[in-house]
Amino acid sequence: MSKHNSKNSSMGNSNYGFPLKISHITSGFLAVLVGYTSSVAIIFQAASAVGADQSSINSWLLSLGLGMGLTCIGLSFYYKKPILTAWSTPGAALLATSLVGVSMSDAIGAFLFSAVLITLSGLTGSFERISKIISPSIAAAMLAGVLVQFCLEIFTYLQQESLLVASMCIVYLLGRRFFALYAIPLALLVGVLIAWTLDLFSNQEITLELAQFVFTMPTFSLSSLISIGIPLFIVTMTSQNMPGIVVMKAADYHPPISPIITVTGITTFLLAPFGGFAFNLAAITAAICMGEDAGKDRDKRYLAAVSAGVFYLIAALFGATVVALFSISPKALVLPLAGLALLGTLGNSLAQALELPKEREAALITFLVTSSGLVFYGVGSAFWGLVAGMLVQQIIHQVKK
Repeated sequence: MSKHNSKNSSMGNSNYGFPLKISHITSGFLAVLVGYTSSVAIIFQAASAVGADQSSINSWLLSLGLGMGLTCIGLSFYYKKPILTAWSTPGAALLATSLVGVSMSDAIGAFLFSAVLITLSGLTGSFERISKIISPSIAAAMLAGVLVQFCLEIFTYLQQESLLVASMCIVYLLGRRFFALYAIPLALLVGVLIAWTLDLFSNQEITLELAQFVFTMPTFSLSSLISIGIPLFIVTMTSQNMPGIVVMKAADYHPPISPIITVTGITTFLLAPFGGFAFNLAAITAAICMGEDAGKDRDKRYLAAVSAGVFYLIAALFGATVVALFSISPKALVLPLAGLALLGTLGNSLAQALELPKEREAALITFLVTSSGLVFYGVGSAFWGLVAGMLVQQIIHQVKK
């Protein structure tokens, strides 16, 4: 009965003018604005870590924006639900530390490997089974170990450029208190104004330029597949897709998950050679397109996600200009901003990692090993953090038995 009424209501509403509303457009724009301003600096750092030049970084942003735009539009139209995708921000943070010294071709090979794992987890419906192999506490601890290095940059640059960083921090805190969704954009705005006043920007002309794809032939190194591909897969699934699913359920939207995961995996596979390292379900920005501010008619809120997809496509086309803006920006502006954007994720990760007393020691070891930056046999600390945490957990579990 309710399904019938809902259907009739939806049909009736479609007769009253064009279904796209201003609320859909503004919510979609806000979601993209928050997503870009909160993490594009981390994408820039990840691409730079692997030695990407200007054109390659442009290609990364083009492929990421294109992938997000097409999947947002396609999935939302198909399921008639607000399905917002995003690049993996924790994954980018992971790459920014683990890609140092890795060739671009090996990095692309690791991206493809992660994409295959994501696609298989969707095709087989094994996402839940795979996620249960690694304790959520250990996965969260590994992510926290990666993110803490970014958040420490806030205080490193606070000593070097006190006025700039302190002002950004104050605006961020006030923003979190009064208008949480705008905290990062406002911190960026204030940071840009102060950096401009202090003449911290390098002298370089900014032109409106269309981005172009740069193809990199992948190569496959065992150490890169283990130290980059597997952690990227784990972080994307546990720290991005899982919260994305929770947000949709909390908003009472229940699209089939496995096909959506499959689409994000295939999209990653197709765009990885151009820099599209990981696509996944969005969480925070998705909530923007699912709330009442996105439209009174919840059956039409999918148009907010479609609008976000359109804005993603526009941002993708002018990715070169976005990169140019960040290339002339002082590190004292970009890196603390990235740290501020990741504070919430770091806090949530630490809270989840240390929540269960019986898993606390294993999570703590995972966090310490991951944040240490140690490398064995060319394999980075994120993987060894997982290994150490799971080993400690197994030993403690067996002893208690």
